[in-house]
Amino acid sequence: MANTRSAKKAVRQITRRTAVNRQRRSKMRTFIRKVEEAIGAGDQVAAKTALAAAEPVLMRAAQKGIVHKNTASRKVSRLTASVAALGKKA
Repeated sequence: MANTRSAKKAVRQITRRTAVNRQRRSKMRTFIRKVEEAIGAGDQVAAKTALAAAEPVLMRAAQKGIVHKNTASRKVSRLTASVAALGKKA
């Protein structure tokens, strides 16, 4: 357990930051899931709107350090390609 005042403060800060990061990660995953569900349903219009909403959330998560910048870019790229592939199928 933390003994010094600074260590106790650090524990409080880490706890608060962990809670915020968990919320941000959960929000990011929810937006990704909405895009994937629309892709799975084959609904290109819904997939495009979900992707438009998910992209800024993903990039903000990268900016805040929740995921690496390249990871966020890769996810956006793959989701975009999947949405584009829906248009070619139909």
